[in-house]
Amino acid sequence: METIRTDWNRDIHKFKFEELHILLDINSGSVHIIDEATWDLLEALEKLDGNISLAIRELHHRYPREELWAIVSQLKSLSEQELLFTSDSWAWRRADKFSDDRVKSLCLHVSHDCNMRCGYCFAGDGSFGGDKSLMSGDVGEAAIDFLLENSRRKHLEVDFFGGEPLLNFDVVEHLTEYGIREAEEKGKIIRFTLTTNCLLLDERVMDYLDKYSMQVILSLDGRRETNDRVRMVGMGKSSYDIIVPKILDLTQSRGYDNYYVRGTYTRKNMDFSDDVFHLMDLGLEHISLEPVVAPPEEFGFTREDIPKLEKEYEILTLGLLERLKGGEEVDFFHFNIDFSGGPCIPRIVRGCSAGVGYFAVDPSGDLYPCHQFVGDKNYWMGDVFSGLQKHKLQEEFQQAHIYNKPLCKGCWARFYCSGGCHANASAYMGSLDEPYDIACSLQKKRIECGIYYQLKKDFL
Repeated sequence: METIRTDWNRDIHKFKFEELHILLDINSGSVHIIDEATWDLLEALEKLDGNISLAIRELHHRYPREELWAIVSQLKSLSEQELLFTSDSWAWRRADKFSDDRVKSLCLHVSHDCNMRCGYCFAGDGSFGGDKSLMSGDVGEAAIDFLLENSRRKHLEVDFFGGEPLLNFDVVEHLTEYGIREAEEKGKIIRFTLTTNCLLLDERVMDYLDKYSMQVILSLDGRRETNDRVRMVGMGKSSYDIIVPKILDLTQSRGYDNYYVRGTYTRKNMDFSDDVFHLMDLGLEHISLEPVVAPPEEFGFTREDIPKLEKEYEILTLGLLERLKGGEEVDFFHFNIDFSGGPCIPRIVRGCSAGVGYFAVDPSGDLYPCHQFVGDKNYWMGDVFSGLQKHKLQEEFQQAHIYNKPLCKGCWARFYCSGGCHANASAYMGSLDEPYDIACSLQKKRIECGIYYQLKKDFL
């Protein structure tokens, strides 16, 4: 009995989008465009445990046997080239094969205060549930020393974060120059990023950010009514009218490059494709729009919302392609899927490196696995003065990779999402090893949309 052997749910994935039938070989990363007959044959093979003869017998009334056997021959050829029905060559490896315990990046909370009041913000009023405070230069220097001393990498990253980091811009300036100087002495390079709500962007700040080629993440949720519904200044005053001119000035000053406009969509704007298109109409090219992670009482999503959100991603995909066809530059972060390669194996398997190679530092110097864990004493990991102290907790994050997550290791999307966000899993599922289900559903749809988008953009 001749059979095609594969895990039909884990190692291949097929989906239809508009006019295309798309087949993914998960382990090789190969993407194939197939016809209706191939789709139907694969459906029959899956149902019949890969039995080729039975699958052809089931379909012979719809397609000529010669055509079906020709498809089988093509499938076998792709398999021999290791482009289809490949096995997961990493699944058998021990967890330490995925380890990379070198510190490579820090999120410096230079400000636990904010001049905006966003209804969905996980940091609350910017203080992360604690007292309002600003990081001192001494603490920041100790954080950079910790990074340099605990990494064997040449290229490192530091993100200035808050609250609102521009409330402590003098320290941002000091730490940027200190980091560059100390890194150079050690033969290393630190790449700096700053995330801001844009209220305090002025000529001095913009000139400084441009001088050091600092990537900037600019917070704006889209249309005026969308943004101002949630991102408020003072007594419910519009933030949109204040920050949009500043964002446009900054992006123009750096040649419309080295930035991302980062927005959040909520249950109040499930027509979020219009927010992306609005940002593009403002002349903004590099855009990221994330689903909020929050309880469903006001901003968060329920499982019943998923079909509507999936449809909205389809609308967004087709709209972006239309704009691309019309000559617009389009860079939607979540559709940037690279068919030619991909990230390193540790990142594919483990994701963002939170709690292992990436840490957040609060204004006092305490270390947490990432910015979303800051203030949660259950996830305190040490401080920049005495170093990491919760090695067992670090090991938990080390082990929270896709092969130790029951739902992930059998999922076709595992190499695209790397197991999802640890903070969301902990907050909504109560475990690092169980991904947040709503986020999983949306991520899978984004992957499908991104693959279709890239196929149409690059090849069709």
